[in-house]
Amino acid sequence: MKEHITLKEKIYIILTGIFVGCLIMSTVLARKPIIVGGLLVNFAVFVYAVTFVITDVVSEIWGRERAKFLIISGFISLVVAYAWTNLGLLWPGASFWEHQEAFTVILGSTSRVMTGGLIAYLVAQFYDVWIFLFLKRKTKGKHLWIRTNTSTFIAQTIDTFIFITIGFYGVLPLKPMIIGVLTIKISIALVTQFLVYLAVWILRKPAFELTPRETLESTT
Repeated sequence: MKEHITLKEKIYIILTGIFVGCLIMSTVLARKPIIVGGLLVNFAVFVYAVTFVITDVVSEIWGRERAKFLIISGFISLVVAYAWTNLGLLWPGASFWEHQEAFTVILGSTSRVMTGGLIAYLVAQFYDVWIFLFLKRKTKGKHLWIRTNTSTFIAQTIDTFIFITIGFYGVLPLKPMIIGVLTIKISIALVTQFLVYLAVWILRKPAFELTPRETLESTT
């Protein structure tokens, strides 16, 4: 018997893939400091911000359990990526390969960043979901912008302090980086607010609850 998956479930799977991809890439890109508007940040700030947008959308549409599953899936993916990265570093390269030092500099330096990222990720993401759903109950499902902004701002602040302190203590100046990263994260959250509204508006349409066969039958 052929299994039919609703379009809504397919979207959830796609969002999970994007979430995990952005999460893993952010641990690598976090090692590149850049200047944005005079602020010291790392390039991962743009990639990692996507995960909070997805978490809010999943919390709003699918609820607490799916949001928790998303976060746990991301955590497991980070651990697997961390393990493979270290194995790749320890495995001797071919005798003719001349880039082991560069390989180690780029990926080896992610160990501390990965540790900080794992801790910050779990704490911040679970706080994000908890605050979002708490405010959803208090506002009786209204005022989505209050839930998304409040939960994201608090979670991003927690994430930034934990991640930068663990990942960059003694490597980069912490204060300007925390200020810079937090400023950019909040700015991105405000700019991407419309994406959350758009995604929620689309995913609440009845067509997303139907299987492909039911969708076809409803149009004939």
